[in-house]
Amino acid sequence: MKRIILAVLITFVGFNVYSQKKDGFRVGLDLGVVPTNGGGGILFSLEPKYNIQDNMNVGLRMGVAAIVRDVESTNGQIDNAKLSASSSFLGTYDYYFNKSGKSFVPYIGGGAGYYAIGNVEFNEADVDAGTELQPEVSGVFGGLVRAGFEWGKFRMGLEYNLVPDTNLEDSNGVNKGSVANSYLGIHLGFYLGGGKWGK
Repeated sequence: MKRIILAVLITFVGFNVYSQKKDGFRVGLDLGVVPTNGGGGILFSLEPKYNIQDNMNVGLRMGVAAIVRDVESTNGQIDNAKLSASSSFLGTYDYYFNKSGKSFVPYIGGGAGYYAIGNVEFNEADVDAGTELQPEVSGVFGGLVRAGFEWGKFRMGLEYNLVPDTNLEDSNGVNKGSVANSYLGIHLGFYLGGGKWGK
């Protein structure tokens, strides 16, 4: 019982010793998943932030995502799939609904910036023939909207990346038309520097 009480006290002190204030600086790290129809993906981002007020900050999110869509398979073998990889550099803004002394803080936010997108479609015949995949890479401007919560130094949320459509090529370099690049991400992460928001 004493160990449980000690662990609770350490957790409480760890969450409350620090306080995010105006002019503070921190860095967030997020890892997440991208659910899609007939596939899925992963995402990772690094985001330095500056607190312009006690309950809001601006940042620069540098992220990468890899997504597989529209997978078609027969007897466990993949016959056809669309692959997408992207890197992004976005200016961001977050607003926090914080109350003094609270460790649990909801937030909403958004951002805009540059996405480098590569898309390719491959099929089993091309893979068996040893055809090299050569994705069509495009640079586009897009944005994101997001919401979630922070609890102590941890962060969880949803983000929707609004990315314009780009061209899709097969493994022979043949244009297959346009492909939708917008995606939903579910992420979990933490940040370095400071602790819960103060007010």
